[in-house]
Amino acid sequence: MDLNTIETVLRPRSRSELPAFQAGDACLAGGTWLFSEPQPETRRLVDLSGLGWPAHAIGPDGLTLAATCTFAQLDRLALPSHWTAAPLIAQCCRALLGSFKIRNTATVGGNLCLALPAGPMIALAVALEARCAIWSIDGAERNLPAADFVIGPQQNALRPGDILRSLLVPAEALVRRTAFRRISLSPAGRSGALLIGTQDAHGALALTVTAAIRRPVRLTFDAPPDDATLARALAAAIPDALYHDDVHGRPDWRRHVTGLLAREIRDALQEDGRCM
Repeated sequence: MDLNTIETVLRPRSRSELPAFQAGDACLAGGTWLFSEPQPETRRLVDLSGLGWPAHAIGPDGLTLAATCTFAQLDRLALPSHWTAAPLIAQCCRALLGSFKIRNTATVGGNLCLALPAGPMIALAVALEARCAIWSIDGAERNLPAADFVIGPQQNALRPGDILRSLLVPAEALVRRTAFRRISLSPAGRSGALLIGTQDAHGALALTVTAAIRRPVRLTFDAPPDDATLARALAAAIPDALYHDDVHGRPDWRRHVTGLLAREIRDALQEDGRCM
């Protein structure tokens, strides 16, 4: 879509060239959402692609993903064999509703910053306890847990002028067993509920709920819970008002499938544990 309100496009090559923030600014990464509908309040685009951030890096601390890393780049990434959570990354990449063109353009950072409930990078980042590196307008850098980054639909924790620089997925999260469940109202529809379970070597289980609710929620258990314990934990952590309501699913349906998928995830991780 042509954005006929845009007056200026800036392409900084380094952090020092980033402009001072002004009302009407928008950062451009992949642009798959930005160019999909009118942006009447936007006057200036700051194109982040010229900053030349490496898409990803594997190190002793874990996996670092640039905000400008595309879904396709992440999906193609070869990961160390001992990172048992690696299949989860591909599952989340392929949970994006979009064509191959979208996957080759849409970015990890854009998916988080847009903060739609169905954003699969939100689910991945929260489930694997990623931390967000944020460039502040004053030249400083702050770190924020991914679980605190998304506040609500299309609402995130960035302050005016902040830029999401990267995500660090810690190595200890990448060696956990994982289980992924997703459901939508149609075979190629947007996620109505997307849940991820992780389990460490000591049997502790974590359950991340996204898409069904307005912001991500992560629950932890010292051991796999029984049905009643799991149901109570979900009810306590997710009040009725937190369930999302749009054309991709009513709140009562989302609540029902969240409980169903949570039980499936618990059972799958228990079965995997018995096989080890």
